[in-house]
Amino acid sequence: MSEINLSKIENMIYVIRGQKVMLDSDLAELYGVETKNLNKAVRRNISRFPADFMFQLDSSDLEVLRFQFGTANSASKKRFLPYVFTENGVAMLSGILNSERAVSVNISIMRTFTKMRAILLNDEVLSKRMQELEKGTNKIFRLVFERLDAVDEEIQELKREKPLLPVKRKKIGLKYS
Repeated sequence: MSEINLSKIENMIYVIRGQKVMLDSDLAELYGVETKNLNKAVRRNISRFPADFMFQLDSSDLEVLRFQFGTANSASKKRFLPYVFTENGVAMLSGILNSERAVSVNISIMRTFTKMRAILLNDEVLSKRMQELEKGTNKIFRLVFERLDAVDEEIQELKREKPLLPVKRKKIGLKYS
């Protein structure tokens, strides 16, 4: 599949109940089958799809999904609540859908999930590095501020030690009339 389709697949992955999932209708579109036929094939092989591979959305999940879409979506207008498949569920679909297209689509989907996992892992590594950098800069700033406070105290002491000039002293300078 082309890179355009991989980005299309990325846009079909949502986070529901803390899991990255794909809608049955999106998968059916990618596989080139009707959603009801995809769901029939899943029901015929339901033992292959435990709850951590596939689950049916409820109305609160639809609200979360609608929020991720940014607008009202077609999922809210369906007569039946859609099924969603986790990465493992999508992999299991390759065992029940045997067409060449299903195999190539599954390969692309697995690559997309792998790419997303790598991005998240890289993000975690960068986050840890930033935290370490913050700790180091906090120590440096603390040291700099301590030294500035010491210099400020020395300046204040010098001001106190400086002899005050008499009030009735002869002033030097030009006089303007």
